[in-house]
Amino acid sequence: MNRNRIILSGGGTGGHIYPAISIANELLFRDKNSEILFVGANNKMEMNIVPKYGFDILGLWISGFNRTNFLKNILVPLKLLISIFQSLIIIKRFKPNIVIGTGGYASGPIMYVANLLNIPTLIQEQNSYPGITNKLLSKKVNKVCVAYENLEKYFPKNKIVLTGNPVRSNINNFSDLFDKGIESFDLNADKKTMLVIGGSLGSREINKAIYSIQDYLKYINLQVIWQCGKLYFDEYKQKEISSDVKLYDFLDDIALAYSVSDFIISRAGASSVSELSIVGKPVIFIPSPNVAEDHQLKNAMAVVKNEGALLVEEKNIDDLKKRISELNSSSELRNKLSKNIKKTAYTNATIDIVNEIKNLMNR
Repeated sequence: MNRNRIILSGGGTGGHIYPAISIANELLFRDKNSEILFVGANNKMEMNIVPKYGFDILGLWISGFNRTNFLKNILVPLKLLISIFQSLIIIKRFKPNIVIGTGGYASGPIMYVANLLNIPTLIQEQNSYPGITNKLLSKKVNKVCVAYENLEKYFPKNKIVLTGNPVRSNINNFSDLFDKGIESFDLNADKKTMLVIGGSLGSREINKAIYSIQDYLKYINLQVIWQCGKLYFDEYKQKEISSDVKLYDFLDDIALAYSVSDFIISRAGASSVSELSIVGKPVIFIPSPNVAEDHQLKNAMAVVKNEGALLVEEKNIDDLKKRISELNSSSELRNKLSKNIKKTAYTNATIDIVNEIKNLMNR
């Protein structure tokens, strides 16, 4: 029996990794005999995360362009050439029926080689403003699955399919996990809980803001699950943290955290926005200003303009305390935000993307 062989490539941040994992899980759900191989970048977080979900991953010697330290870019052309050669070897050995890219450095070389060899290709773009890798690849790939409207100025119109972003499969059943979540995080079920997620790598400004108001949070009887990020965990675990604040570097089972949260503070990466629209809890978005074309602000505004979330820009981070107070004290506001953010959700995104993949494989 001929098995379907599929390569998925995406990494660098959770926003590229988890959509790829969601797509892989749906592919296996439909055909348990499929062979799936991930391709990532050496020493990036995908090399640790993907194996935890039961998938094999190979790493390329690739890195992006450093905009702050140009000396670090000396090896970038060499790395690119070597990663293209590595990709050629991987594809020749694995013989995929299709190659799928979800963004990040590693997806560039493997998708480029697949296109050269006329292997069907699909990219999934999470953001309202596409990354440079996907913009370049879109000229040759067969399909581009997007999460936002009006992306024709970046991608060929005839290749675009509006699907929304894939989310982690356990997100859909998070509400059943409340009791387990209370026990796991050692929380008081009678208190409100605020979840803080500053992206998979963490946010310096959000962390500083939460640390500075932790006494106030205790005063208003609010307990906190705080994902400070791997870059900042060692720093903050050395500091004095309130007993009502549960500090983590990274939350592997985010569904547990969603289950016990009354409201959430989050960056506005596309995957986070998509997940939170399905979760339907009240959200305060703090978009990262350090991204291309300020796309996180655009992601957040797509929800905020429909009264589905509150917005605090990083330059106005001192307003966060006031917004937390408003959410904590007003059940009416929480209910309104919860109701409206659910209206922005694409609940069948993963299924629709896999339908497109299957169509390409069956051509």
